[in-house]
Amino acid sequence: MGNALLSIQIIPKTKNGEDVIPYVDKAIAVIEKSGVKYQVNPLETTMEGDLAQLFSIVEEMNEEMIGSGSPNVISQIKVLYQPSGASMDNLTEKYRP
Repeated sequence: MGNALLSIQIIPKTKNGEDVIPYVDKAIAVIEKSGVKYQVNPLETTMEGDLAQLFSIVEEMNEEMIGSGSPNVISQIKVLYQPSGASMDNLTEKYRP
């Protein structure tokens, strides 16, 4: 468990109006490679870890979008910073069957 949760919706602009899903898949691959705990949801992906590391992953995701041909990227993020520890499981356990 880290000290933060970060949810991100990444919206890459595509050159000719192509589908953004292949780009989003590449962004999620950046998260996967990082080794942090994460959960993909329909409209955003939530990561759990150290705040500085999570912001670094966001930066890498944006760089991946540009490197994949996107001229610009919008990243909408939400952050929970809790120095005593932040956990997706703790926040959602009461909603699981």
